[in-house]
Amino acid sequence: MGSTQVERQDKASVAPDDLEIPEALGRRKLGKQLLLLSVILLAIVAAVTLLPGLESLRTRLSHAKPGWLALGVGLKVLSGLGYVAIFRMVFCRRMSWRVSYQIGMSEVGANALLPTGGAGGLALGAWALKRGGMPASEIARRTAAFFLLTSVANVVGVVVIGVGLAVSVFPGETNLALTALPAAIAAASIVGSLLAGRGAARLHRRLQANEAGASSKRSTLALKTLVAIADGVNEAVALLREGNAWLIGGILAYLVFDIMILWAGFRAFGAAPPVAILGIAYLIGELGGLIPVPGGIGGVDLGLVGTFVLYNVPITAAASAVLAYRAIALWVPAVVGSAAFVWLRRTLRRESNAIAVCAPQTEMEVIGLGRVVIEMPTAPPLGS
Repeated sequence: MGSTQVERQDKASVAPDDLEIPEALGRRKLGKQLLLLSVILLAIVAAVTLLPGLESLRTRLSHAKPGWLALGVGLKVLSGLGYVAIFRMVFCRRMSWRVSYQIGMSEVGANALLPTGGAGGLALGAWALKRGGMPASEIARRTAAFFLLTSVANVVGVVVIGVGLAVSVFPGETNLALTALPAAIAAASIVGSLLAGRGAARLHRRLQANEAGASSKRSTLALKTLVAIADGVNEAVALLREGNAWLIGGILAYLVFDIMILWAGFRAFGAAPPVAILGIAYLIGELGGLIPVPGGIGGVDLGLVGTFVLYNVPITAAASAVLAYRAIALWVPAVVGSAAFVWLRRTLRRESNAIAVCAPQTEMEVIGLGRVVIEMPTAPPLGS
């Protein structure tokens, strides 16, 4: 009897209201973003089709090889599965792979729809962890770690490819401004991140002093952000040191398969540039995705095409490949992610229905938390 009571005390408790999907991730909000994305893409198609001076591009696009484009679709799905693996390893390893797929792929779809530079989808993961009882500071730390881990392969790739091109280990561009300089900037960012992680303890002490004193809300918020980033660096380093195969494989799959989509896009219309040029142009050009528009439309496209031109890839070849890549990179996540989100909502609906018929203090399994004790709903104040 005593052991049963202790076991029940160890169970986390959750109120039904804590399990609601946030409004920003509701069906109406995502539906509006999908409509906006469709309108923007139609405008791009109309521009390519009707504007004068683009005859060579239209001719090149008309000779596309469907097999390579189909390969690109498959590669995008594989890249998304890499994202799912990273999500599960960073945020919640106790989740089943089925639920991890539902949330991870929903995030991939949201990243294509929400104008937040790739951060929109992480709101889903943050919500799942919050409903699982994880403190906000822990969510912030793991979110920062997730961003760093999904970026680490990009940054290391710029260093390796940039140095390799500069010393002619890889065939292609040798101009130091286009090879050694990006590599140096990327290396400096790695050093800066590690130094930020080392300063985490000092930032924590400053934050505690600020909260104990009369510091402004703005300065406290800024310091909390710095603390989350510094702690995220330490978390990311710790996760990498684990050498977890799922995490490392997910990081590589998420990046490499996405680059291969661009390679398939070039092959769909002709020859592809050297692999090193393809890689470094992708890694630098994708920075355009930080522009806050749905799917990074415009920023990523111009960034990729412009970077390829800098690396002496003909503009028509670059534009056709980038258009194919962007169509795949936007629509595949939108479709697959929407399907995953519908599946997730059904899972949550079944969960909510089960909670609704449970008597208070009943134990059940809740996504993102495990076994929980369902609390009595809080009654509204009298007169409300």
